[in-house]
Amino acid sequence: MNVSDSEVVARLLSDNGYRKCEHLEDARIIFVNTCSIRENAEKRVMGRLDLFARMKKKDPGLKVGVLGCMATRLREQLLAHPAVDWVVGPDSYRHLPGMLGSSVAAPMEVKLSLTETYADIKPFRGVNHGISAFVTIMRGCNNMCAYCIVPYVRGRERSRDPFSIIEEIRDLLSGGFREVTLLGQNVNSYCWTPDSDRDSCGFEPDQDDKTDHRTPENGQVPVTFAQLLERVAGISPMLRVRYTTSHPKDMQDDVLHAMAGHPNICKHIHLPVQSGSNNMLKKMNRRYTREEYLERIAAIRRILPGCTISSDMISGFCSETEEDHAQTLSLMEEVRFDQAYMFHYSQRPNTLAARHYKDDVPEDVKIRRLNEIIALQNRLSLASNWADVGKVFEVLVEGASKRSNDWFFGRTGTNKVCVFPKADSKVGESVHVRVTSCTAATLKGEIVNENQ
Repeated sequence: MNVSDSEVVARLLSDNGYRKCEHLEDARIIFVNTCSIRENAEKRVMGRLDLFARMKKKDPGLKVGVLGCMATRLREQLLAHPAVDWVVGPDSYRHLPGMLGSSVAAPMEVKLSLTETYADIKPFRGVNHGISAFVTIMRGCNNMCAYCIVPYVRGRERSRDPFSIIEEIRDLLSGGFREVTLLGQNVNSYCWTPDSDRDSCGFEPDQDDKTDHRTPENGQVPVTFAQLLERVAGISPMLRVRYTTSHPKDMQDDVLHAMAGHPNICKHIHLPVQSGSNNMLKKMNRRYTREEYLERIAAIRRILPGCTISSDMISGFCSETEEDHAQTLSLMEEVRFDQAYMFHYSQRPNTLAARHYKDDVPEDVKIRRLNEIIALQNRLSLASNWADVGKVFEVLVEGASKRSNDWFFGRTGTNKVCVFPKADSKVGESVHVRVTSCTAATLKGEIVNENQ
């Protein structure tokens, strides 16, 4: 999401006469786009601002702006930092050109919006043609998970006009891009109507009528995520489509059937579980149980055989017991996630958990439990990748491997990174790769003819 937001900011500035620099030392203005999800991210930003303060002592004309979630959360504290000239929240980027060009404009704009989606702004993606692009379809979040600061720093949920989404993706395709990832804090709750009336999106499909009459062309609304997904996939069979992130309570079968019906929608779902314990899920305000999560996994396996599943896990949430932790490990074993993002709990100010629960799991216990989760997931990821050895996958060539310029890397439709000798392939092409070996993180293979 921060990559996507940075591209919006770059467009706003480039349209107002500013030019993006390739090297930090060439810049006259530096923007830091920030994240408040975890304390570690904020610490890194503060360290970077200290560096910029030292640079400004040598070059008093240098200007620095802080954007994004930290701008909303820390406001005056950031503006008081010796490096910082402007503080601008995620819904206030339209103010930037006026702020930079004025000696009287307020140096801080952090008000959250109920309507801003930047739908009319074409993100700036640089001068070089890319292969894969992020496309934001909605902003904000209404879920209020106990540990999460996102609703407080990015505001309430609002869905972007589907016409602008389709137009942006068509423009990307014509510009040489071959893959898009649809972004939202919770894409499953995407729902657009002209008057932004989300309540009208809770319809049930007509089981007797297999034709979908509710499309933007004929003016029928609402547009749900499953419908948007099908429309994006229908733009071109040459376009690969991904999306993230899904909330288990909102992952409905209509999305799974849309994925099953379009070969160019990648068969990978990121479905964060956070914990395998019902006690923890309730305290986290996740609004589903372990059993309901496993039912969603079963639906994915039934409707989308071969679909990979990744997840998020948090160790050491407030008052987590050894039994709660054991239930997370057992759920991981049962689901057998292909990939996962794993963290120990970091309390964020003003969240529901910070206001109502004690962060009482010792740090060493959090880290020990996290290490156990990581060790298990490494084993599961390696087993998942070994199961792919000998199989042939279609891989979109994204660029040169970090380890050798003689090898390319790309991702399979199941979102696994694959490296292989270049042969005669080119960046942006889709090639068929037979997997010959693997690590827990990467598939290794060789290009084969489609009929081999």
